[in-house]
Amino acid sequence: MSIAANIVAAYRTPAPVMRRMLQAGQREDRALAILVMACVLIFVSSLPEAFRLAESDPTVPLAARLAAGLFAWLAIMPLAAYAIAALSHIVARTVGGKGNWYSARLALFWSLLAAAPLWMLATAVQAVTNGPFATAIAALALAGFVYIWMGSLWAAERPEVTA
Repeated sequence: MSIAANIVAAYRTPAPVMRRMLQAGQREDRALAILVMACVLIFVSSLPEAFRLAESDPTVPLAARLAAGLFAWLAIMPLAAYAIAALSHIVARTVGGKGNWYSARLALFWSLLAAAPLWMLATAVQAVTNGPFATAIAALALAGFVYIWMGSLWAAERPEVTA
């Protein structure tokens, strides 16, 4: 399946999508590419907010806001994602998970990429309005990410999935 079709399928049932991805074999380059794609999309989704803030508060120039966002999403977030994935694997092991480090990483990285369209929607709405509707869309994006991540992590930590 294509990435777009997998994203749509992950909103319905994330576990089968994760199982298919794990059956493709352990490929760290693929996992890293998924993480980088997710981080780039999330950075791009932050651009409307950066433009709005630079216009409303000119004390911090737009270039500084963009540089900080780029550094955060393409340098800091990948490192944090590896740490979060390791922590999620450790927690899963304490409750009986049988996956491996790679499957936990792939579950988190894939969930970030799959939730990126919701994140883009939430930041676009927030760039236009900061009312309760924007908050509801942001909550929906967070719920979508958590749903996909937990479903993916559940599939990744099942004993029959990993080798």
